[in-house]
Amino acid sequence: MLAVLAADDTGSLAVILRAGERFGAGAGDLEAAEQARLLQVAGQAVTFRHPLIRPAAYQNVPLTTALAVHRALAEVLDGHEHADRRAWHLAAATVAPDEDVAAELVRAAERAQTRSGYAAMAAAYERAADLTPDPGRRSVRLAAAAVAASDGGRLDHADRLADRASADVSDPMALAHLIQVRAHVLVEKGAYARASEVIAGGAEHVAPLEPELGGYLYLEAIRCAWYAAEPELAVRAAARMPAVDVPLVRGALGLAALLGGNVRAALPHMERLTTDPDISGLGIPGRLFLAQVALAAGRYTLSEKVAAHAVADCLDRGMNGWLVIGLGTRMRALACLGRYQEMLEAREDGMPLVGDPGLLDGPLALARAEMGEDPRAATGTFAGAGALAGVGADVAWAVGRLELSAGRPEAALKAMEPFSGPAHTPLSIFMAPDVVEAAVRLRSDAQARTASDRFAEWAEAVGLPSALAVAARCQALVTDSEEHYGHAVHLHADGEQPQEEARTRLLYGEWLRRARRRAESRTQLRAALETFDRLGMTLWAERARAELRLTGDVPAAPRRDDDPLSVLTAQERQVVRLAATGASNRDIAAQLFLSPRTVGYHLYKAFPKLGIASRSQLAALI
Repeated sequence: MLAVLAADDTGSLAVILRAGERFGAGAGDLEAAEQARLLQVAGQAVTFRHPLIRPAAYQNVPLTTALAVHRALAEVLDGHEHADRRAWHLAAATVAPDEDVAAELVRAAERAQTRSGYAAMAAAYERAADLTPDPGRRSVRLAAAAVAASDGGRLDHADRLADRASADVSDPMALAHLIQVRAHVLVEKGAYARASEVIAGGAEHVAPLEPELGGYLYLEAIRCAWYAAEPELAVRAAARMPAVDVPLVRGALGLAALLGGNVRAALPHMERLTTDPDISGLGIPGRLFLAQVALAAGRYTLSEKVAAHAVADCLDRGMNGWLVIGLGTRMRALACLGRYQEMLEAREDGMPLVGDPGLLDGPLALARAEMGEDPRAATGTFAGAGALAGVGADVAWAVGRLELSAGRPEAALKAMEPFSGPAHTPLSIFMAPDVVEAAVRLRSDAQARTASDRFAEWAEAVGLPSALAVAARCQALVTDSEEHYGHAVHLHADGEQPQEEARTRLLYGEWLRRARRRAESRTQLRAALETFDRLGMTLWAERARAELRLTGDVPAAPRRDDDPLSVLTAQERQVVRLAATGASNRDIAAQLFLSPRTVGYHLYKAFPKLGIASRSQLAALI
């Protein structure tokens, strides 16, 4: 009876008694064990008094008894609610290959998939493979176990399971699973180019058997080539892709064309995927690819929305193997939307499950730079073009933006140049406006025009207000034309990038100040400053304040959200608080032992810092 209780995991008195009957054991034996203080019975529940008693009871029975106990438990467990337990007891009672028992475990694995139980799913498929007589079917089940372990974030175990599969697997889905697992392991190590080659090589064998499945594999090869900054691998994979009419696969063709430098051919494929997409039928990998294509097509809000949905699913379903890709994709979209604080929050939410926090340093670098922090301090020594392509390019862009905001265009250009060419598309396209600004400031006209033309080609193909606005700003910088500045500001009104609108207004304000049109300049600079302060872009805000001071304005100093008076001196704070109550200068002077003239002077100094012009605005501010 102790052996039955040790092997059982229901704790059900009825189940234990029914199984015990197979050995002539009954309630009296339970009572004797209870009197010996080995177990306790409470209503219909039976439990060991101490957790160490269970393994002792189980390990001390002979093998034949243990097998019989599991067989007995499998016989008495019936009904759908006990199907998984029954399958595992049958497996524990079986020592030789048995297809019937293996099939029971496969059904248990399929049920685990509906619960997103990837560890249970992998374990059931693995044990099913152990009990499968047919070598081909055994490899199919090992492949399924490997992909479940990979999705659950257990990549080392997934790799070992894949190695156990037969080399002559012919089932196309099993082949795809094995390819996916081996590529995922390489991706985890940062070997994106090798992963792309492995997937493309395997896809050659899958595509003739299942063209659509082969198309999805080539899609993954293109995605890995993008991460690796290897356009040739992407173009080669696209050339081999079977002709299947699937939006995701067509989107991959667009991404490959974009990486290959054919912008006008790329966007129609990508637009078909990103225009009102239906994500209900897409798995997490498919949704993440949609988010990445949407990002490359300039549809940042769509990219962020789809990636956020995928990340939530990863967290909910325990798919840690895809979580870091989802977080990185969402953070890049948030960066393009200027939502830097949300980037930090997204990283913190996912960090307990990601593993290596350094995997998110690349996408996070831009947020750090825009908020005035040197990204090199958080990511280690900047490695330049020899670094892992994705992370290196991200950090290069961030360093370039930081140097640009600090007024150091030469350092900005030096950081970005190794990654500003077509090989790093589409990130290099997003980087182009910063290259334009830095090159113009250094009077490198040819370089500025080349970068401007490249961005304009992409923006015109995309046709979205945000992209066209930044393209107009680049043109304004290159041609020194007010007309283009005005057009850019107009287009930003319908766009989704407040940080880019603020930068356009800053540059336009600088142009107007140089043209001695100070009043118009202040309008643009104040609007830019308000946005920079709101987004936490400290160095850009300081640059806007410096420009405002050159126009004769006294801009409000930055203040903390929780303390609107944080920009004031202690004396100014006292005066302002009293003035906000409606007290006159004479009343304030009497309370603070100052002269009315000194009180007026403090208010005169405080109002510009607070960004107000009269006493009547104080009450609303405080």
